[in-house]
Amino acid sequence: MAWSFRKRIKIIPGVHLNFSKSGITTSIGVKGANMTFGKSGSYLNTSVPILGIHNRQKIFNSNNNSESEIYNEQPIIEISDNIFSSDIQEITSQNMQGIKEAIILANEQRKDLKKDVLKIQTTLSSSKLKLGLSYFLIYGLVKKTIPENIKIDIEAQKEAIAQTKKQIENCFVKLDVDFELEIKEKYETLVETFKKLSSSQKIWDVTSAHYQDRVAARSSASTLVQKRDVRFALKSLPDIKSEFNALYFQNANGADLYFYPSFIVMYSNNTNFALIGIDEIILNQSFVRFTETGSIPKDSKIIDRTWAKVNKNGSPDKRFKGNYQIPVVRYGEISLKTNTGLNEEYEFSNYEFTEEFGKAFREYQTIIKSLKKL
Repeated sequence: MAWSFRKRIKIIPGVHLNFSKSGITTSIGVKGANMTFGKSGSYLNTSVPILGIHNRQKIFNSNNNSESEIYNEQPIIEISDNIFSSDIQEITSQNMQGIKEAIILANEQRKDLKKDVLKIQTTLSSSKLKLGLSYFLIYGLVKKTIPENIKIDIEAQKEAIAQTKKQIENCFVKLDVDFELEIKEKYETLVETFKKLSSSQKIWDVTSAHYQDRVAARSSASTLVQKRDVRFALKSLPDIKSEFNALYFQNANGADLYFYPSFIVMYSNNTNFALIGIDEIILNQSFVRFTETGSIPKDSKIIDRTWAKVNKNGSPDKRFKGNYQIPVVRYGEISLKTNTGLNEEYEFSNYEFTEEFGKAFREYQTIIKSLKKL
C-alpha cells in the first residue's frame, strides 16, 4: 500500500486595518465570511473598534518639564520599588482578543507542522533503510515491485516535507493597513523619530526607584534608581507579517513591546503575550538631571556640576577629604502606562531625540483617539 499523508490546514485569519477620516475599521478573517473562533477551527470575521547597575534621582513632569537633581552613587542595600508591568494575561484590551486568538492559532499551527516535518523525516529515513535492505537481502531483486513501491513512497515523503515547510512559512497573521494620506504622514513621522531615538548612544530600562534622604546621604539626589542597557529597533514578530515593521522596545525585566499602527504587543513568548490599543497608552516624556559618575555618552550634554558630597544648599561638604566635582548631564525619559497594568520606564542619553519622539507619538495618538470617537 502506497504511503500517504494528509494534513488539515486551518486558514489563518488576516487582519485588515483601515484608517480614514470617517474612523477606524478592523476586519479579521476572510472577507464575506461570518464565523467565530473556537475548537472547531472556524474563524472570526467582524468589525471591532480600535482602542486604539546605575542609581539615580529622577525628575518627573512631562507637562511642565520641571527638573531636579540626580545622583549616581555606589550600589546601595535598601529595598527598592520595582518598576514593572502587571501579569501579562491581565493587560490585553478586550477588543483585541480576536487578533490575539489569530496570533495564537498561527503559532500553534506552525508548531504542529514542525512536528509533522519531523515525523515525515523519520518515516523517510525508515523508507530509505527499507530500500537498502531490499537490495541487501536480495528479495528486492526477486520481486521488483517492492523497491519500486518504496521509491514511490520516498518521493511522496520528500514532497510532503517540502509542502509542509512551505505551509510553515505561511503560518502567520497577515496585517494589512490602509492609511489616508494625512494619517499616514503622522505615522511615518512617528517611525522616523523612533529611528532617531533608537540611535541614542545609550538606552536604559529603569527597573526600580526609591527615595533617599539627601541630608543623611550628603547627596544632591533624592531618588535612586537601577537601570539596565536595552536596545530599540524596527523589528516584527514572527507571527505577524506586514509592510510595517513594529517599533521594538526591549524590556529588561518583562515582556518586550512591539508597536504596530493601532496596537502594541507585549511579547514574552509565543504563548504569553498581550495586545493593547494605542489609544490606551499613557505616555509621559520628560527629562532628568543626572549626576554622572560613570562615562558620559557622546550624545549627552553636560548642563551643570555638583559635588560627590554636598551640603543642603548645594555647596561642597568640606568635612569629606578629597571631595570632588561631578558633571550633571541631561537625559531624556519616557514612561508608558495603562489602566490595565502596563508600567514601563526608559531613559535615553539623547534628550532631543526623546522629545521629538514623545511629540510625534502624542500627535499620532491624538488622531487615533479622534478617529475612534467617530
